Amino acid sequence: MSDMRLDGKTAVVTGGASGIGKATALEMARAGARVIVADVNEEGGAAAQREAEGMGLKLEYMKLDLTDPQSIDRFSAQVLERCGRVDVLANVAGWGKVQPFVENTPEFWERVLAVNLTGPVRLTQKLLPKMMEARAGKIVNVSSDAGRVGSLGETMYSAAKGGMIAFTKSLAREAARGGVNVNCVCPGPTDTPLMQAVPEKFREAFVKAIPFRRIGKPQEVADAILFFASARSDYVTGQVLSVSGGLTLAG
Repeated sequence: MSDMRLDGKTAVVTGGASGIGKATALEMARAGARVIVADVNEEGGAAAQREAEGMGLKLEYMKLDLTDPQSIDRFSAQVLERCGRVDVLANVAGWGKVQPFVENTPEFWERVLAVNLTGPVRLTQKLLPKMMEARAGKIVNVSSDAGRVGSLGETMYSAAKGGMIAFTKSLAREAARGGVNVNCVCPGPTDTPLMQAVPEKFREAFVKAIPFRRIGKPQEVADAILFFASARSDYVTGQVLSVSGGLTLAG
């Protein structure tokens, strides 16, 4: 499928050192893109770069801390200086942990909001003008079904991810004037390092609630992200696609 190719395109994938981000970065590189993996995890980022090099793929790691505005500004400036502009921005990075809302600390809230909402928003604002100037570009935000229907023990995470869905829809209206598509992928429970940190009883409950009776694979989410990043979705914007094995089909 030639229109799923990204030859000659530059893609930035946040959270690309592990999980859904890494699967997405490798998939985009396989589709022909020059991929910049942006992640706070230096060891994981360097490992992803080595893995891609071993497969003959164009992927490079650059450090990015979404909780630090200066890091975002520095990263954006370096990317634009090096690449001129970005064709695809995949805001994949996310963070949270299961904890009763009444036990949350303000510091916990701040980190959840920074990684899942305000950090990606800031990064998007830095990279969007050049896309609109070129009248071309794809932004794919990774939210979560927690942002659509809520998730027990993940109240602030759900709030941040819900914000990302609303941000997608609103930005899609504005960016369309500049020829840029903005869409959103909402994974359900997926086999990532974040999921592995979830207590076993919660994971078992997820499997029982999912019609397909299994947790999703990072690659399955990456495939949906690639669709929104490719020419296949040129007339699609402001949309939210759940990749959750049917978990939230009534949500």
